[in-house]
Amino acid sequence: MKESITEIIKTCDRHADRLHWAMTQLQSHIPFSEHTLTNINDIELAILDQFSTRFGKLQDLMGAKLFPVVLEITKEPGELKAFIDKLYRLEKIGAIASADDWLLMREARNAFSHDYPDDQELQAALLNKAYELAAQLLGVLDGIKVFVKPYL
Repeated sequence: MKESITEIIKTCDRHADRLHWAMTQLQSHIPFSEHTLTNINDIELAILDQFSTRFGKLQDLMGAKLFPVVLEITKEPGELKAFIDKLYRLEKIGAIASADDWLLMREARNAFSHDYPDDQELQAALLNKAYELAAQLLGVLDGIKVFVKPYL
């Protein structure tokens, strides 16, 4: 194992802390609207960028490194090549609550990679959904940390 699970979790925690901070700063703007996005200042825009960046980084890191190492330390049998198979195995062993919810988080993360400068209503809808899913993402990380504790 190139990186230990402790190191991976430490990096996840750093992204999670910054994501949580951004969520707290944005709380007064929830739910986002076309009006909200039209009238945000530069600092609030930077916080929105922090939110979307940390959401994506945390989701990517968990999917690419944390989930595989959880399957490795639990000694789950069989080689799971497809990511969806890994998700369903993680759900089956109780490491995550729902593979389908994870896929929704992935869709939200992918939506951040597209910019819709002329459609503030669509941006607001994406941000509202991502804000909701970010809380779930943080919950998945917390659940994984509890799940792996006996293996450490």
